Amino acid sequence: MATEIAKTNLYESAFRELLSKRGDEPAWLRHAREDAFAQFSRGGFPTVRDEDWKYTDPAPISRTKFTPSFGSAPSLNGELRQFTFEAARDSQLVFVNGVFQREISSVANLPTDVALVNLADAVTKPEYESLFVSHFEASRQDNGFIALNTALFASGALVLIPRGVEITTPIHLLFVSHSTNGAAAASFPRVHIVAEENSSATIVESYVGVNERRYFTNAVIDVTVKPGARINHYRIQRESADAFHIATTSVKTDRDSAYETTSINLGGLLARHGIAVTLDGEGSHCAVDGLYLIGADQHSDTHSLIDHRHPHGTSRQLYKGVLDGKSRAVFNGKVFVRHGAQQTDAQQTNKNLLLSENARVDTKPQLEIFADDVKCAHGAAVGQLSEDEVFYLESRGINPALARNMLTYGFAEEVIEKIKIESIKGQLDAFVLNRLHSELEIG
Repeated sequence: MATEIAKTNLYESAFRELLSKRGDEPAWLRHAREDAFAQFSRGGFPTVRDEDWKYTDPAPISRTKFTPSFGSAPSLNGELRQFTFEAARDSQLVFVNGVFQREISSVANLPTDVALVNLADAVTKPEYESLFVSHFEASRQDNGFIALNTALFASGALVLIPRGVEITTPIHLLFVSHSTNGAAAASFPRVHIVAEENSSATIVESYVGVNERRYFTNAVIDVTVKPGARINHYRIQRESADAFHIATTSVKTDRDSAYETTSINLGGLLARHGIAVTLDGEGSHCAVDGLYLIGADQHSDTHSLIDHRHPHGTSRQLYKGVLDGKSRAVFNGKVFVRHGAQQTDAQQTNKNLLLSENARVDTKPQLEIFADDVKCAHGAAVGQLSEDEVFYLESRGINPALARNMLTYGFAEEVIEKIKIESIKGQLDAFVLNRLHSELEIG
């Protein structure tokens, strides 16, 4: 109890510090922050007693003394090259420990009518106010992590694609964590993406760490896809091995729009991503895919909800996991088809490859259907490498270790192939092969 009180007091001190530094923020945002922090103070972080957190215990986050920082961030210009992508060199916002880095960000390669700006600046500008007021006042703080982010976010990204604009250059949002002087840093990134009617864009959202010290990233991402618009969203999580990563993505699509996302989860000691997609228009479409590749004592959790509210909606979901060591993964995916959402076409699949006898996965795909003219399917599989396939490769002169790595890579590559930007895909290929300790060359 004393530890919990100390933690609450630490976050309260940070909250008061942030309010004092943001005296120019509009009243509606200040009220939203105060309401969110009051909710966090009442309920704290979730526990394993909450059904949605039954298999993921966030107690290590509650017990660790993290220090939110709203001041200047360390200069990391030279260390960031390994995390940037050539295709997005001039369409990139960089944040270090949650603080926007203007000097190493660039939007020179974007059309002038596209808004790619620091969220902390956008919320104070009248031209963007209508985007935020109703959102912040009506947004649900489903758990303590979301509430704490609303209360403490200091920086973030606003991405606004105007009506009819098609952006061919990918937009990269790079969030870097860096703990110094032994302090365990906490950052609270916030991203707000709006694609107006008949627009299209590709967003790359990545989280990285530059050292192996303990830190905490608590991110909230909101995406609005208006009629006829299309968003491709790639999410890459490469946090440090001792880090904690909690992220929540909320998406709302409108009539005849499309949202497609691929999440690659590689880092973190404990990582959880919750994604909820509301198909709130007739004929809307989403594809929610992902890969988690973990080992040692890593814990990876994916919770997804796809909510079909109107007729003729389609959704596809493919998540794959590769687990080694004593790692543990959780997949809980739910497809909800409401009354009147006739001719919905939904498919959901989760496949897991266990490379160790000590690895474990808890998978729970779900369908909840209240319409009678639908085509829905779901499934899950957990298994090991086929010894027959390994033997086949060995019989062709390939050593057993390389044979297993080739088969494992082939299992994971189905998801990585969904990323269509070569500079990103190339980095992920190299990272995965390095994790597999393979010298395999990809032609």
